[in-house]
Amino acid sequence: MRTLQNHIDGRWVDSSGADTITRLNPYHETPVAVLPAGTAEDADTAVRAAERAQPAWAALNLPDRLARLRHLAALVEKNVDDLAAMETEEMGKPRQIAAQFIHAGLTAFTDALHHAESYRFAHRVKVVDGVATDVQRFPVGVVALIVPWNFTVTTILMTLGQALAAGNTVVVKPSEKASISAVGFFELVDQAGLPAGAVNLLLGDGHSGAPLAGHPGIDLVHFTGSVRTGRSVATAAAANFNRALLELGGKDPVVVDSDVDVHAVAEEVAVGSYLNSGQICTAMERIYVHQDVAEPFVDALVAATRRQVVGDPADPGTQIGPMVDGDQRQLVHRQVEAAVAAGARVLVGGEVPEGPGWFYPPTVVVDVRPEMELMCAETFGPVAAVQVVPSFEAGVEEAKRTEFGLAATVYTADADHRKLACSIPTGVLWLGGWQLGDLGRLIEPAGVSGMGASGGVYALDAMTRPTSVSYVVHAVQDGADTDVRGEIS
Repeated sequence: MRTLQNHIDGRWVDSSGADTITRLNPYHETPVAVLPAGTAEDADTAVRAAERAQPAWAALNLPDRLARLRHLAALVEKNVDDLAAMETEEMGKPRQIAAQFIHAGLTAFTDALHHAESYRFAHRVKVVDGVATDVQRFPVGVVALIVPWNFTVTTILMTLGQALAAGNTVVVKPSEKASISAVGFFELVDQAGLPAGAVNLLLGDGHSGAPLAGHPGIDLVHFTGSVRTGRSVATAAAANFNRALLELGGKDPVVVDSDVDVHAVAEEVAVGSYLNSGQICTAMERIYVHQDVAEPFVDALVAATRRQVVGDPADPGTQIGPMVDGDQRQLVHRQVEAAVAAGARVLVGGEVPEGPGWFYPPTVVVDVRPEMELMCAETFGPVAAVQVVPSFEAGVEEAKRTEFGLAATVYTADADHRKLACSIPTGVLWLGGWQLGDLGRLIEPAGVSGMGASGGVYALDAMTRPTSVSYVVHAVQDGADTDVRGEIS
């Protein structure tokens, strides 16, 4: 069993508090790690280290910063399998899926470095009567990166490159449910030779997370997690008038039109509903299928569900491992039971299996209604809830019936129906397939699914602070939109 420590100011250090958390392996239900519960003092120490390191890190020229970050990326590339094994150990994710998503996060990390190379950190706005006005973008300062348990390393990679490339320093706070892989990542940070304090690791639960989000030394909070915790994070950040980028829960809809290959779509819906045991914020949780193809679609979905391989997440043949813990499994099962009590039917799955491991079987539920919790609250488990609709238009209207707005997937061959699908309020809309594109895409969630745009070049906008600089020039020129990068020191 591992004993985990914070990594602050370039050193592995113990918490200032004595309270600890024991993490169990979701497959064996045996202890695998002990970590500190964390304290406000730990959070303060991490933030102060980042504050001290930030001016020197920002003062490095951009090529030097990017070279060091590319060295870190190369180390991650060499150690993907080890990091994936850690995620399997701590939260039950099948190892090949863990590796796949770490690679995707690494692509987002390196893409952020490419974006930084061409990003206009300074540009000319106008020259009027001998006075030039430029916009320069400076680092915001210290970024708190609060990471969810379902994709620890991937989420770190997706945001860390943006923050560091822009000249910020960072405090990473992983979930207490999945800190082993974060420690593994910071072992690579040690090898990468980044300046002490540029990136810091703060372990623990809310005892360290809440003080971090509300710390006056934090300039931007980037949080991925539940709506409830996201509200608290946003409130804490607002108290200091700090920025907050939030990616919160989802209740993502799928609309299946009558003109699609229902067997192919059903296979993809099975993946979208069950991948990582459904513990994905963009999982397919509400499925609206046109009545003309409902019967063959449901039959195909049930068949695809029965073919899912559930088992040891370390086995290369396993598609679905255990859930992260017993509490999450119970939440999922409670929603399924409540739906059945209200008239829904389970066609496959829906029972808590006996034996060790926090498994929940891939489950298909039909005859659901919009008011059921299974159709309006985030499930975060391997459940495909199917509602038959009389038309494509009705399916789109049902898709809109939610307070969430993270992602949506629509299957149709009709051009007009594709246009109609664009009326769904969502951060990401996938037409004709799930998870199209890469993790570096722009996303700005709608509704309670979050706030703030991130991804790609937009992330660099969020990670920098614009300042208008006006000054007298000797030669008056019409220089609108002229790039003046490096003209002003």
